[in-house]
Amino acid sequence: MSAHGDHDMGHTVAGWTGSALTIAGSTVMGLAFVAGSPAGVGAGGAILVLAALTTWLLHLAGWGKPTGPRPAGRRHWRTRDAVARQGHPDCLGCRLAGRRPQARPVPRPHGAPTPVPAATGTGPDSRARSPRAARADAR
Repeated sequence: MSAHGDHDMGHTVAGWTGSALTIAGSTVMGLAFVAGSPAGVGAGGAILVLAALTTWLLHLAGWGKPTGPRPAGRRHWRTRDAVARQGHPDCLGCRLAGRRPQARPVPRPHGAPTPVPAATGTGPDSRARSPRAARADAR
């Protein structure tokens, strides 16, 4: 996809199939609406539902992609996603299918400095002093 530079636009088998079926369903529904055919509008709506289900099933079968960009070597639209069976993090389609990937532990930095607590203003040096008292203490 050299026209888009080095971006992962999400071109996948699931994406292209879903887009084609959605265009077909919208076209059927629009033409049926103009013609005044309630059965045609229903048929177009059925094609749209079929588009959503087909895209979801292809995604679950590994023909989609996880959220975010893929590595450059895996961006071809016919590349299968090897980890789709375990589920993708933050993916609504995978959660609806009951696929929840194992949570990875959050790494914590080792040896990081401990933050110094802020002054609370309760010690003897925290009282507000007048400029005259400060000058008297300085003498």
